[in-house]
Amino acid sequence: MNSEVLILYTRKGCCLCETLEKRLSNICLKNLNPEIVLSIIDIDSEIVPAHTYRKYTNEVPVLLLNSRKLLKEIELPRVSPRLKEDMLSSWIQKNLNTFYQLD
Repeated sequence: MNSEVLILYTRKGCCLCETLEKRLSNICLKNLNPEIVLSIIDIDSEIVPAHTYRKYTNEVPVLLLNSRKLLKEIELPRVSPRLKEDMLSSWIQKNLNTFYQLD
């Protein structure tokens, strides 16, 4: 798998998290450049490292790009909860363009 990974840290019962998760799930992320796949992780899960939990526990929902091409993890700016799927897709692509310096 050569796709970049978009990580969504969420929390059960968080309406902002649930809304963003639903909208991201409705977007065809494989059509973005570069292609990305979505990984949804509950911040309260045991798989979340302690330092990540401390950093993001009061910030969810949080989007991170785990980039294999850039060999680093990039925190995306906070996304507006008002963005619908088409605008959310454009917003993600705009951020990808910035990170990968695409035209």
